[in-house]
Amino acid sequence: MTPPTIASATWLICAYLLGSIPTSLLAARWLGGIDLREYGSKNLGATTLYRALGLKVALPVAAFDVLKGTIPVVLARVFHHGRLGGSPSEYWPLVVGLAAVAGHVFSPFVRFRGGKGVATAAGVFTGLVPLAVVVGAGVWVLVVRLSGYVSLGSMVAVTAFAVSVRGLYPEWGTAAWAGLIVAAFVIFTHRSNIKRLLDGTENRFRGGSPPASASPSAPGSEGAS
Repeated sequence: MTPPTIASATWLICAYLLGSIPTSLLAARWLGGIDLREYGSKNLGATTLYRALGLKVALPVAAFDVLKGTIPVVLARVFHHGRLGGSPSEYWPLVVGLAAVAGHVFSPFVRFRGGKGVATAAGVFTGLVPLAVVVGAGVWVLVVRLSGYVSLGSMVAVTAFAVSVRGLYPEWGTAAWAGLIVAAFVIFTHRSNIKRLLDGTENRFRGGSPPASASPSAPGSEGAS
């Protein structure tokens, strides 16, 4: 029988490695022959990928980034018992999910400079507090439609999500605190976007095909995956 410490470490390492798969970089390289780290904001995210190769490539990549967070959480809830002294549905799946988010943001495959964690964090909490994720997603759509800024939508949405966890799941204090921590972390990863928003140089998101004028060196493209 595997010792608990080794088993726990294995779960965390596997979740981290799944999260660290640089999906947008691989898709850009395989389908477009480009290095996404040299395009626009140079962020490895679905928004930058959309600007480079369009929605047909960016959408499935965004979906996979979400699943990188959901899959470890669901597996932890089904197959694993609590490791940190709480119930199986309270502590351990959340810890495993956060390992996946850490992998996405600090991927060893791209020198620990991955995406900004929004999509993978959404996947984690979809497996834990889905109603709060629905609230956050609705806020994201509204803000992006009204402002055109994906980065602004992501920051407002993650804040709305953190607040709604407390309201929709009042009995689960751990999730509420985790939501606040993740919201602060996501906003921190958007600090360059905040500067561009304040400077008025952040690019707006437009539906359909990527703009023909976009170039690999164009500054200010959002990337919030």
